[in-house]
Amino acid sequence: MVVAAMMAAMSVNAQSEVGGMWLKPMVGGTFAKFTSTDNAKFKLGLVGGGEFGFQVASPFALTAGVLVGMQGAKYDDNSYMRDYKGTATYLNIPILANVYIVKGLAIKAGLQPGFLLSAKWKGEENFNGKWEKYDESSTEGMKKVDLSIPLGLSYEFADFVIDARYNLGLTKIYDSEHVDAKNSVFMLTLGYKIGF
Repeated sequence: MVVAAMMAAMSVNAQSEVGGMWLKPMVGGTFAKFTSTDNAKFKLGLVGGGEFGFQVASPFALTAGVLVGMQGAKYDDNSYMRDYKGTATYLNIPILANVYIVKGLAIKAGLQPGFLLSAKWKGEENFNGKWEKYDESSTEGMKKVDLSIPLGLSYEFADFVIDARYNLGLTKIYDSEHVDAKNSVFMLTLGYKIGF
């Protein structure tokens, strides 16, 4: 679908509002979960960082960024755990091809390596009928490198950019052969485009 949209865009006389090169600081939120994990649900988090962009030729641009984002999941209550959630913080480096299909509106796709910075697990555990708080920071058993495919749309107005993406996880989060969990992350950010 992305390739088809890019081919269609080649016939559209569309241009980015800012040519040349630019920096774009950006901040926003994530809506993330671990796939293939029992009772995992989406949880909210924060993301921030910046991107460098280069207008290759109308209507094409390339961007590369550095984003620190909170991912993870929260889980349904059961007889052993309640209010349980895990937050995995990654340093992500999205490298994207951007195609402007109309003025200011771009579709994007690419590849995103990510590096695990930290992981925190919080909730309450049931010990012999007594609920006790659980709060631990640990990346034990988790892979330190994550790879995903970001797909998204962005819209520019007066140098501000609203960017919506879905990051489809390709690699497993854990080293275990028995757990096939991957990252699944929606991201919405607001950025400001600084041309130079």
